[in-house]
Amino acid sequence: MTTISMLAVDLSKGSFQVCAVGPDGTVLYNRALSRSRFAALLADQPACVVAMEACATSHRWCREAQKSGHEVRLVPAVYVKPFVKRQKNDRADAEAIAEAAARPRMRFVAVKSAETQGRAVAFRTHQCLVRQRTQLINALRGHLVEYGVVAPKGPANLKVLQEALADEVADLPVAVRAMGTIYLDQIVGLTQVIGRLANELETASRTDTDLRRLSTIPGIGPVTAGAAAAFAPDLDIFDSGRNFAAWLGLVPRQRSTGGNAKLGSVSKMGQTDIRRLLIVGAMSVIRWVVRKGGSANRWLATLLARKPKMVAAVALANKMARMIRPVTTRQEDYRMA
Repeated sequence: MTTISMLAVDLSKGSFQVCAVGPDGTVLYNRALSRSRFAALLADQPACVVAMEACATSHRWCREAQKSGHEVRLVPAVYVKPFVKRQKNDRADAEAIAEAAARPRMRFVAVKSAETQGRAVAFRTHQCLVRQRTQLINALRGHLVEYGVVAPKGPANLKVLQEALADEVADLPVAVRAMGTIYLDQIVGLTQVIGRLANELETASRTDTDLRRLSTIPGIGPVTAGAAAAFAPDLDIFDSGRNFAAWLGLVPRQRSTGGNAKLGSVSKMGQTDIRRLLIVGAMSVIRWVVRKGGSANRWLATLLARKPKMVAAVALANKMARMIRPVTTRQEDYRMA
């Protein structure tokens, strides 16, 4: 019987395409398995390499494979695509995963623990509820503007809408007042849950040592620190802070050839949540600097004098990302240079 050296798996919800590869790279079989049969295969198969594409449910199955003693290789989807031959189907995808995982210089995704994914669920829930509240507020603003009630954007201006609905003199139909009350009840409920989740994040940022250290960096608050802890891998795998910034997509996109360096806008090829929050935090720092009329950070003051605010915010977010790595790996608080 030929020894299986690698199992390349194209994951799905109920059907899993498994490509078994021998030590010489020969495909021994490539067949579809149900969820239960795939779980049994991981348990019964002697220790080998299990390769998967980084996608939904992949971290859970990676942990199951590790429990059975297998070596796990989680390949980013963008690195698998070049190895797909001709038509795209489950068989071709499984073979492509096997080819990609066998490359000696391939980069793999770190497997997340259940606790780390739990942090991600808490963060994503908070962000989802914030988006839903914004959607409800904008919908109510859109409805009331038809009756001459104009309110600025943002939750802080919700009081204008509440007063308009409560004003008996205002020329609003009964149906509009009833629907507006439903909107307000939903918004108030979401605001309470969002406040509770935000308080939990703030409490964690004071009690958790790692989150507290990250919060010492200017522009990084409890939400950004929680996102970094939830979505960033072990920062020791990065050789430098610049590599971490590149992983976040905060470095210029290159189109260089023939020794001629051509740099464009930021690549946006990394982790979206952390990158977005870092840029938002950088903009808050810049607004504070502009309002105060100066900054102790000479580099930032010089940059703002010659570049637009958003360009300066992205550059500052890059520097913040570079700070995150040494603060985390050296276990030291941020110190202003």
